[in-house]
Amino acid sequence: MRLQRHLHRAIRTISLIAAMAAASISIAQPNQLPNPGTWGDQDNGTYSNPVMPADVSDLDAIRVGSDYYAFSSTMQYSPGVVILHSKDLVNWTILGHFVPDLTALDPELAWDRMARPGRGIWAGAIRFHAGKFWVYFGTPDQGIYVATAQDPAGPWSPPHLVLSAAGWDDPCPFWDDDGQGYLVTTHFAAEGPQATKYNIHLLQLNAAGDGLVAGFDHIIHQSRGSEANKLYKVGGVYLHYFSEVRPEGRVAMMERSKSLSGPWEIRQLNHVHGAVDKEPNQGGLIQLKDGRWWFLTHQGRGDWEGRAGVLLPVTWIDGWPVIGKPGPDGIGEMVWGGDRPIPAKSKSELFASDSLRKRSLLPEWEWRYQPRPDAWSFTGRGLRMQALLPLAGKGGFAGVRNVLTQRSARAAKAEVTVKMDLGGLVDGEEAGLAHFSRENCRLAVVQIGGVRKVVRIDQGNETAGPVVTALGIWLRSTWSEEGTARFSYSLDGSAFTEIGNSCRLSWGSYRGDRIGLYTVNGTIERGYVDFSDFGYGVE
Repeated sequence: MRLQRHLHRAIRTISLIAAMAAASISIAQPNQLPNPGTWGDQDNGTYSNPVMPADVSDLDAIRVGSDYYAFSSTMQYSPGVVILHSKDLVNWTILGHFVPDLTALDPELAWDRMARPGRGIWAGAIRFHAGKFWVYFGTPDQGIYVATAQDPAGPWSPPHLVLSAAGWDDPCPFWDDDGQGYLVTTHFAAEGPQATKYNIHLLQLNAAGDGLVAGFDHIIHQSRGSEANKLYKVGGVYLHYFSEVRPEGRVAMMERSKSLSGPWEIRQLNHVHGAVDKEPNQGGLIQLKDGRWWFLTHQGRGDWEGRAGVLLPVTWIDGWPVIGKPGPDGIGEMVWGGDRPIPAKSKSELFASDSLRKRSLLPEWEWRYQPRPDAWSFTGRGLRMQALLPLAGKGGFAGVRNVLTQRSARAAKAEVTVKMDLGGLVDGEEAGLAHFSRENCRLAVVQIGGVRKVVRIDQGNETAGPVVTALGIWLRSTWSEEGTARFSYSLDGSAFTEIGNSCRLSWGSYRGDRIGLYTVNGTIERGYVDFSDFGYGVE
């Protein structure tokens, strides 16, 4: 009761915001699945979830002026850490990355080791403080890092190790009204007899924000799977957002207090329904200029597209930011769209066509691991990728060490086409177009005994195609929202011939399906392929 009295004045302030937010939000009914393949801006004043129909894991977001910026983790993919930008919270573009060399964090993330599937760069937070942007992120095997920039498009400072220890993740900085900085983060490693639960720690940052103050360490929450930390202060009340695992699944939670030293009052913010809403959890609360609040989050229960990005309205009830459509019990339910938060003339750019002749890769591209620097280059014919030997001890596509990728879109129809110049192909070499995650399927050209053939490979099962005598060939994959892809090839870039059975897309190690360009030589480190005219169409 004492805590309630202390919070009463702050709650009244927040409730005024709630009334304004609730009055202006029009949303679809909870738990209604969208029409198959619909996503993002509907061009009629409404939007449909997901707003980012691909693997944008561990989202966090902020508003700076009239612009919105988001962070997304990249795990073993390089370059690391995605920074996204939006003017309306619905249409997002990829600004770029700021960890150019993952081996500076962990040598096991390199092309010659490839030993960290699903690890590497995990969740973090983006903030704007003292005139610059800050990103804190965790790696499960090294610790917590920070990088800063005047412009979110870069350049960014080299990542600096703030906490050097394995077993920490999901950090978020917070600067109080007096300028003192704090870091809230989860210790997921075993902590004594209660190892089945994760401790959430409140640590104090030094004045520079790149280190911790010794001796300041408070556990502010402990529960099964406690993670996804964010710390806010609204109306004089400290709000600690996190998620935890309950019988219904992983749910969004919040604890609040008038003091960082507690006591904390706790409430559940949303319900989850497993395969229906895919457990929104990692995310960030965002206040618009007009006072309304929204929540940008990923769907934690990944399907083949990975952890897609969804936008949910926030309604303040008794000082709590309820996520989604409030139910009869005052806890939010998933919604699949509604009125757009902000009118804006913009367009999502999450998937990119690329001529591959511009001598720099567009920000939508990432490598499967940190690539070997001399194994790719730009030539007059396009992007030249060298055929490396497969990694010893890893069979099939898992051992391919030169793979350039983009995210696979979950849409009514998605299609990629790429041209390959085969002038550098040699015996033992395989080069082509692949879908990969837990499973993989691919369309390739293979040369054996001086003869080149089209080959369709699905989990080691091969379908032989025709002999190729021309120096150029076009490869294509077409898939739709149900997650099956079909491959085809063309010898003239116009008439395409389908080959093999359909391929079921998958996810694994917390990553969704990827579309990739690759080459490998199983017998000798020789050969190359020039890729060009990469087209990516999404409907």
